[in-house]
Amino acid sequence: MTTTLQPQPVLPATTPEPTQQVKKRRKGTAYETRTLVSPLSLRTWHGKLVYWTVLVVVVVGFTIAFVFPLYWMVTGALKSPDELAQIPPSFFPKEYDFGVYQEAWDQLQLGVFLRNTALYAGGAWLFTLLVDVTAAYALSKLRPFFGKLILGLMLATLMIPPMVLLLPTYLVAKDVPLFGFNLLNTPWAIWLPAAANGFFIFLLKRFFDSIPRELLEAAEIDGASPVRILWSIVLPVSRPILGVVSILSVVTVWKDFVWPLLVLPETDKMSISVGIASLSAQMPQNVLIAALVIASLPTILVFFVFQRSIMAGLTAGSLKG
Repeated sequence: MTTTLQPQPVLPATTPEPTQQVKKRRKGTAYETRTLVSPLSLRTWHGKLVYWTVLVVVVVGFTIAFVFPLYWMVTGALKSPDELAQIPPSFFPKEYDFGVYQEAWDQLQLGVFLRNTALYAGGAWLFTLLVDVTAAYALSKLRPFFGKLILGLMLATLMIPPMVLLLPTYLVAKDVPLFGFNLLNTPWAIWLPAAANGFFIFLLKRFFDSIPRELLEAAEIDGASPVRILWSIVLPVSRPILGVVSILSVVTVWKDFVWPLLVLPETDKMSISVGIASLSAQMPQNVLIAALVIASLPTILVFFVFQRSIMAGLTAGSLKG
């Protein structure tokens, strides 16, 4: 005698909800992320109008706040001294006299000051890369004893106001310990303090940490020394962050005023900022503003030429293996 089995109805499978979601559903809370303005409101004409109005006002406002001082400086150089003293001031010069720039170049010796500043900035850039790159590479890849403690002490110097370190640094430059050298009125007084920068070391170390360890181990197996690994592997893949450090180091030395004023008192060795300030009392106001425009041009050009490298270096943080 045979028996036939009747097929049982298949019930739809149900996925049990996680406990947290069940609790949220019981409480009646929403799961989606809430923002200040909901996407539904932005789809309406009123929401779009408010959104674009706020966006345009904010962008235009910040643009004017940053660009207007540059415009005022450039146009102020083209105005006469009487026009500069006029109240209320005029937004456009009555006559465009570009000869004031030639007058500023000749009377303020800008050629000498620019050459000195280029020498100081170039040397500071070279020593910054030499010192900070090797220090960051040692802390990141060689990992010496007490490496974290050394990095912590370097970063602790960033918490100290620069004015507090001004006098001790000046005394060291005047009489270098153990050697007794006097670095005043020499480029070394600018180069050596600029080379020791804890912020640059931190940036470089964070980038070096993202380089895959397998690349360095493969080079070690092939017999490459740590110096060869740094030169042939680490530096080529670190061009973005090296560009950022280079630009920041050059701009920092170029715009510095207090430190060159202390260590470079001789007129023929002054930087551009100190030289303009020392001769400003003898010059008309429009000639002085023209000198400031000329002194600002190199840093502005550096930014516009290398802005892509700056943004790439600031956003770079990892490499794909």
